Amino acid sequence: MTSWFTGFLPYGWAWFVATLIDILVIALPLMLAVAMIIYADRKIWAAMALRRGPNVVGPFGLLQSFADGLKVFLQETIIPSAANRGLFLIAPIITFTVALAAWAVIPFGPRAVLANVNVGLLYLLAVSSIGVYGVILSGWASNSKYPFYSAIRAAAQMVSYEVSIGFIVISVVLWTGSFNLNAIVTGQRGHILGFINAYGFNPLLFPMAVMFLISSMAETARAPFDLTEAESEIVAGYQTEYSSMSFALFWLGEYGNVLLMCALNATLFWGGWLPPIDLPILYAVPGIIWLFGKILFFFFVFSWVKATVPRYRYDQLMRLGWKVFLPLSLFWVFLVSGYLMVTRYGMHP
Repeated sequence: MTSWFTGFLPYGWAWFVATLIDILVIALPLMLAVAMIIYADRKIWAAMALRRGPNVVGPFGLLQSFADGLKVFLQETIIPSAANRGLFLIAPIITFTVALAAWAVIPFGPRAVLANVNVGLLYLLAVSSIGVYGVILSGWASNSKYPFYSAIRAAAQMVSYEVSIGFIVISVVLWTGSFNLNAIVTGQRGHILGFINAYGFNPLLFPMAVMFLISSMAETARAPFDLTEAESEIVAGYQTEYSSMSFALFWLGEYGNVLLMCALNATLFWGGWLPPIDLPILYAVPGIIWLFGKILFFFFVFSWVKATVPRYRYDQLMRLGWKVFLPLSLFWVFLVSGYLMVTRYGMHP
């Protein structure tokens, strides 16, 4: 696209306009997807509880999320008198911006990626770790004890599971030999029995796929790990004092992160934009359709767990992260690397 704009613009401006269009092509559909995924989330919970869910605004309630968005847009933004005004306002912006920035390296097809960088996985780990600052700042800047308590919980929870996620993805990187997400996807082509496109069915990587799915729920503070928003204990968590669009930015950022983790589950372990089976006829379907279908499947799993699994106690959450996932993922790095040294590189003892 940059080359097309260079026909009538200087190269710098051509690159800027082309990149801006690429960003909007990803960001605008993502915002629409977040609105619809909130609706889907509520309908799944309702179906599992034998309720109807949203069914009034628009056909089948499809416009409910847009009505909720309009409602918060028209509300007054209330800032507590004792709050740190600057940090209070910037916290939801950080959460929302980080949720969007991470999508820059997600491949939607063999060449459909905004930034096809060789360190895409490291970029994702770095950007996702910044998201905790939005939560911590919101809890501290509110100058209220329940949001501050939630922020402390969030800091411990997110950091704990980021460590495990780091070791889990190392196993995938070792197997692929690259931090590039497109290389990780193409490395899964015909991986199992020569025709199944997935690392997830590999006996050495399947436990890591399960651990990554559970860790991604904890990383995004989804049930049963939503200790940062436990309304029975701390009212509503770090966003208790927020209203209007500042609250909506937290809402959008949270669901944007959930969709990102669903995309990462699909990309790292289940073939990403590849079809499930390596048949030429299946490649006629665009890769973005396969990726979108896998994202929807994992989002259904997220909602299913939220509707059926009771919330963990905080000590159980920390024990799972530090005493189960961390040593297990670290051991698995040694196991995978040892297996590869013996089989791929021929370094026998």
